[in-house]
Amino acid sequence: VQIQPPFYSYGAGRGMKRLRIDLKAREGKAAFLRLASRTDVIIESFRPGVVVRMGIGYDDVRKLNQSIVYCSTSGYGQDGPRAKWAGHDLNYLAVSGYLHCSGRGADGGPALPGATIADSAAGGMHAAIAILAALLQRKSTGLGEYLDVSVADGALQLMSLHIDRYLATGEEPGPRGDILTGRYACYDVYATRDGKWLSVAAIEPAFFANLCRALGCDQWIAKQLDDASQEAIRADFRHAFLEKDRDQWVAELASKDTCVAPVATIPELVDDSAFIARSVFANAEHGKRGRFRQVGPVLAGPKRDVPTHRVADAADQLVLDGVDVAVGQRVGAQGLEQRLQSELPPDGHDGIARLVG
Repeated sequence: VQIQPPFYSYGAGRGMKRLRIDLKAREGKAAFLRLASRTDVIIESFRPGVVVRMGIGYDDVRKLNQSIVYCSTSGYGQDGPRAKWAGHDLNYLAVSGYLHCSGRGADGGPALPGATIADSAAGGMHAAIAILAALLQRKSTGLGEYLDVSVADGALQLMSLHIDRYLATGEEPGPRGDILTGRYACYDVYATRDGKWLSVAAIEPAFFANLCRALGCDQWIAKQLDDASQEAIRADFRHAFLEKDRDQWVAELASKDTCVAPVATIPELVDDSAFIARSVFANAEHGKRGRFRQVGPVLAGPKRDVPTHRVADAADQLVLDGVDVAVGQRVGAQGLEQRLQSELPPDGHDGIARLVG
């Protein structure tokens, strides 16, 4: 079982201070509640009901801190018939309709996604937006809020364009069912001569016309959304794209309003001049692993020119379970309180506490 995440994961702890607390120990629980009494936000991801049984749930914390924003993240929400189900990213994409509407693998089944879309967008960003809204509301009410963030609910929201269409019209979405899931040749991926791939998303008629002219396929300009012509258009597009290497096509088409972009591998994109020009990568250094690059603070707002991040070792973390592994000695309640006072700001609120099992 992985307890300590890989040294490079989650931004390698950039901008974070990690505390490990044994919440089953009396001293650990007391230490957590002391932290919670002056914290702005708590995020927990235990199974529904666990924090309540442990005596550290929203109601327990609210008695100490009326302004707390307490966010519970779970796969299927705190209530409902699936609340107790175990799950991961793929499961949430499955129940939300995302997998059904995605492309098909060689065996005819839904293709596995290349990223944890549900965890990141339907869960993480869902929670972040809800927390920010609660903090904004707190400015006028002075009160915190309890947030029940379900990753499956968030994935459902990501699929709302397809779901709302079905509810309003009865048209059933599915793979290659509409323009955004590959029904038309103007929105697809195509192989190139060197075995690489191009993405084509020429939805607007003007962009599709530019693409057709560039490929010598002028005869299809007026047939963009003609269902009977799609296989013929695809065949001509495939033949044309196989005449040159991927990067040749990118050089010729990308800047010509054709909505063409390369399908990049990870080794390619980390040296991509466009991303480097946007300063999306930052540097970090680990005591044993040395220097390495990482994705920096790319969301809008934070400064991207950040200093090299020094990655903390597991032994550098404060452990609030009655055992200080950094020095290998037992500490009592008084020692815990002293460590808390030395490690955390003495006054005001401490920001966000992320509580994981």
